[in-house]
Amino acid sequence: MENQVKQAYEAAKVLYAQHGLDTDEVLTKLADIKVSVHCWQGDDVRGFLNQEGELTGGISVTGQYPGAASTPAELRADLEQAFALIPGKHKVNLHAIYTDTDEQVELDQLEPRHYENWVKWAREQGLGLDFNPTCFSHEKSSDGFTLSHPDPEIRKFWIDHCKASRRIGAYFGEQLGQTCVTNVWIPDGFKDNPVDRMSPRKRLKESLDEVFAEPLNPLHNLDAVESKLFGLGSEAYVVGSHEFYMGYGLQNDTLICLDAGHFHPTEVISGKLSSLALFTSGILLHVSRPMRWDSDHVVIMDDELLEIARELVRHELLGTTHIGLDFFDASINRVAAWVVGTRNTIKALLRAMLEPVDALKQAELEGDYTTRLALTEEFKSYPFGAVWDYYCAQQGVPVREQWIKEVKSYEQDVLLQRS
Repeated sequence: MENQVKQAYEAAKVLYAQHGLDTDEVLTKLADIKVSVHCWQGDDVRGFLNQEGELTGGISVTGQYPGAASTPAELRADLEQAFALIPGKHKVNLHAIYTDTDEQVELDQLEPRHYENWVKWAREQGLGLDFNPTCFSHEKSSDGFTLSHPDPEIRKFWIDHCKASRRIGAYFGEQLGQTCVTNVWIPDGFKDNPVDRMSPRKRLKESLDEVFAEPLNPLHNLDAVESKLFGLGSEAYVVGSHEFYMGYGLQNDTLICLDAGHFHPTEVISGKLSSLALFTSGILLHVSRPMRWDSDHVVIMDDELLEIARELVRHELLGTTHIGLDFFDASINRVAAWVVGTRNTIKALLRAMLEPVDALKQAELEGDYTTRLALTEEFKSYPFGAVWDYYCAQQGVPVREQWIKEVKSYEQDVLLQRS
């Protein structure tokens, strides 16, 4: 297998070199790209603060596949297994409910010490950490409102939680030497048509101003805000709409998060990147796969994933874009879900990096749309798979589908032994 992989790579290298593409250089650049892998795929978004509580916020996880993690140690073990099958060094994205502490602590009282074990583990694994306040699955969010709540006491609770989350994010960044992105998403909205659309948004704006008031070192923590078109129970109106957060992010130099599933079913985030990039210092992506709604299916190598990758590569946005994943499927092996989604995301980036972008742009500039179309189509069958196989071997992870048997073995030895 090793000789076959090497030979196939050398043949592919020659083909790509004919178009001015240095595959060795491409793989060096690819190895520098970090994908933020979401922890919540591993336990169906339950967390460890209130595991028996109901999942709310218009979010739904379906499936009963055995082996979900129920402790921080189990979740970290599962993540380690996934990362052993994914090329490169990446990040883990934590929600606030994934504390590792014996304390009974409220969300507005969280401190960095409640995540010390995560930092220690990430340092040992060579990983970065990202963070998110958890503004759902809590009694104080049960009526569907948090930072825009009309009750000032409830609103203060969520403001304090988000403030605490930013400090935790800064702690992650300082301790690990990798900038933490702390992303704020709230479920606030109405099930049916509201009379007053403005007041909740005014309250949200004031709350965010208070949340972000404390200056933090941007090398340690970057703030992001995330919109959504609708959720279960907020079909008619969402306070934090795309327009709201785009305005807020641009005015306050805050990262704007684009989630692939948070827009109209016929709307794609790949088409938004080149516009937003002209006016922002950076973008946060949540790569997902919506199926008729924000279903958060596991990411596959579909047209939209490839278009996202192409936009990032063609417009040189990789240096200012934070790539995160956001999907959760409880109907399949959860470790496999991570591996499939993350490998596909990296593979799509590689495929985009192996396109003759300069030649295509020149053809377009000259009005030679025939060459643009023909060359684009021919490159779809170029041997990027041989380059991918070589990259996996180079990074010490299984080539092609060889990783599946390792996941199956881990399932038998570990996942199925859990009660």
